Amino acid sequence: MQNSELFKNWGLFLKGMDARDILLSFANHLEYSLSKDQYTATLRDLYQALALSTRDRLVERWIRTQQMYYDHDVKRVYYLSAEYLMGRALVNNLINLGMSDETRKAMDDIQVRLEDLAAEEPDMGLGNGGLGRLAACFLDSMATLEIPAYGYGVRYEFGIFDQVIRKLGQVEHPEMWLKYGNAWEMARPERQLTVKYYGRQEAAPQPDGGVRMRWVDTEDIVGIPYDMPIGGYGVNTVNTLRLWSARASNEFDLGFFQTGDYLKAVEQKNLSENISKVLYPNDQFFEGKELRLKQQYFFVSCAIQDIIRRYRVNHPDSFDRFPDKVAIQMNDTHPSLAVPELMRILMDDHGLGWEAAWDITRRSCAYTNHTLLTEALEVWPVSLFEKLLPRHLGIIYEINRRFLREVAVRFVGDEDRIRRMSLIAEKPERGVRMAHLATVGSHSVNGVAQIHTRLLKQRVMRDFTDMFPTRFNNKTNGITPRRWLLAANPELARLITGAIGDGWARDLERLREIEPLAEDADFRREWMRVKYRNKEMLAAIVQDLTRIPVEPGAIFDIQVKRIHEYKRQLLNILHVVYCWLLLKEDEDRQAHPRVFFFGGKAAPGYILAKLIIRLICHVAAMINRDENTADRLKVVFIPNYRVSLAERIFPAADVSEQISTAGYEASGTSNMKFALNGALTIGTLDGANIEIMEAVGEDNIFIFGMTAEQVAASQGNYDPAVFLARDPILRRVLDLIHTGYFSRETPDLFHPITRELRKADPYRVLADFESYRQRHIALDALYKDRDEWVRRSILNVARIGPFSSDRTIAEYNRDIWHAAPLHITKEEKRASAVC
Repeated sequence: MQNSELFKNWGLFLKGMDARDILLSFANHLEYSLSKDQYTATLRDLYQALALSTRDRLVERWIRTQQMYYDHDVKRVYYLSAEYLMGRALVNNLINLGMSDETRKAMDDIQVRLEDLAAEEPDMGLGNGGLGRLAACFLDSMATLEIPAYGYGVRYEFGIFDQVIRKLGQVEHPEMWLKYGNAWEMARPERQLTVKYYGRQEAAPQPDGGVRMRWVDTEDIVGIPYDMPIGGYGVNTVNTLRLWSARASNEFDLGFFQTGDYLKAVEQKNLSENISKVLYPNDQFFEGKELRLKQQYFFVSCAIQDIIRRYRVNHPDSFDRFPDKVAIQMNDTHPSLAVPELMRILMDDHGLGWEAAWDITRRSCAYTNHTLLTEALEVWPVSLFEKLLPRHLGIIYEINRRFLREVAVRFVGDEDRIRRMSLIAEKPERGVRMAHLATVGSHSVNGVAQIHTRLLKQRVMRDFTDMFPTRFNNKTNGITPRRWLLAANPELARLITGAIGDGWARDLERLREIEPLAEDADFRREWMRVKYRNKEMLAAIVQDLTRIPVEPGAIFDIQVKRIHEYKRQLLNILHVVYCWLLLKEDEDRQAHPRVFFFGGKAAPGYILAKLIIRLICHVAAMINRDENTADRLKVVFIPNYRVSLAERIFPAADVSEQISTAGYEASGTSNMKFALNGALTIGTLDGANIEIMEAVGEDNIFIFGMTAEQVAASQGNYDPAVFLARDPILRRVLDLIHTGYFSRETPDLFHPITRELRKADPYRVLADFESYRQRHIALDALYKDRDEWVRRSILNVARIGPFSSDRTIAEYNRDIWHAAPLHITKEEKRASAVC
């Protein structure tokens, strides 16, 4: 078949990119792929037809990319992440392919709005927050920089839940993103792999007198890969995101069925498929913990097996060049089982000795740490490992034994250090420290902002920094400008491109060229017009979602992110109530009208975070009812925050709230997205805020609060009552919340919040409150000078260039991966592509 006429021009891209060709593809898919015509097609059918037409053009480049990767025997990057918060793909793919204008023309010809079709696509919400969105940005940048790369993760049937606000609180509904299928994915059942659980390990004598360990009596499931094309911007490179779905190795027991036990006949199928059913099951119960560890091992095992299979296509006889051809990047601790799994396969399946397998593993693996929070540095019970992954526990024990011997030689007699550095925690119960495992098993460990990396080295991983001083490095996070400006804010993108050209979309540092235009009155006027239009669009969305009318002329003050105590949505809502009380006391108070927007999801098992959402919603319900202040102050909780909604929120923001307790946020990326869209930041010296301040200038950002060092120094000698005594209005705010003013039907509803603030205030909300309030006063004063505000908005965008994910990925590749970029050409090669 390879020599047939059908494949004669395999290497050429045959699908046209003009409006006529796009419309022809669209009509063909509508008729032949979906069996619909103009009378029966729904809006969703039209979206599907356009998505498939777009995918066709990606597929041509996708196949060519894979061909060239094998032809050139390139080194590949494998990005392992439990989360991929991809959002919608249609508009982003059209932009990266350079066919968005022609597609719009094609849809205009049939009187269909492209925006209406794009809105039919469900968000691919396979992530919980910044970790998953970062992974999505990185995939975009790796393809744009023409780095041979693959993403690996789980194809969760239900992603992060849909959030509904009911009775002023969060209610979780399943996110059924696959209800109508996924136009962008392709199942690869021929590449299915077996994943083992349970069982036991035994020593098997070998003919040469040696011993090889075997993992026997296991329960097996099957991993089915689903591939999605990830196209780069303005290049022909199309990389692969491979997500794994769990299936039973024996889906149907005919014996049970024949005896009438129909439930038992499919029991194993249902239990197996639970593994890829839902993102992050509640792990407060043993069954949830077991399922979560199963998920992590499932996608890691599938990924490592697939990586080895792909390597052996060009290198069937030896693993000597494995680290020269493979770079495995573990995105946080979730994929850290890659270390013992790679060891297991190299030793048990391919007969390598321990030293050779360990050398290969260490030189191939790298680890990104994303948190300083102790609870996020996973520790799995040894008892669970013994039951679920006995072979891996044996390997981890041996890694630990050899490693602690190295530590003992390096630090003679330091038993406390040995205890701290052990991969096995002894208290409160014996557990496997996954961050320790990833650190010991990697040649590189990086943080994601300068302050985060410094604190990681000084606090969380200080012993390991002493042991491996050259292993730790910083890679400050970034965002892709294609999605977060070109796609999310097309009017601003057009304004910028009209002034300096479109080169900024591939080199974000070129935004510096608009800096002189901050002094141009006409440019400022146009900038202001774009912002107002974006605020009008968000106001319409908010009206539709919440039935709360908001005025676009007000300051749009926005905090959208995962709900967590350290992110301090509490500080924000306390300040809102404070401002409301001031307006009540002085009706002539001069303050620009402001709308405070909140958005974000709380983990279903995180009770206090869900209570914070209830507090925000209760306060909003009360304040928005006040006719005397309604034209000057409103509060909105935007439900079901997700990527597609974020694309409407960031362009409309005037103020970006980045107010985490200093020393707790690893980096943050919403701070970058807001700044890229012209919002001014009010924030602490935490995460990437510090580097943003250095980039945009201290005059163009509102910094407040304690430093990370001051927060740490306050441990053990902090009294919240001191700050309440200084400010009677703040004290009144807490009293109103505590006595049930905002929750009259349940007066004690918010006692857990007020008691925590008054007793311990672990995230220093009260300590930072006055500084925060003063910076808001300065912010309000600046906004009254609209010309100066817009000038500083322009400067924020002009100077945000260093925070492109292209820069971040280039640094990863330069310092860690060393994978040579490969320019994908159109020339005809061979007619085979091994996926």
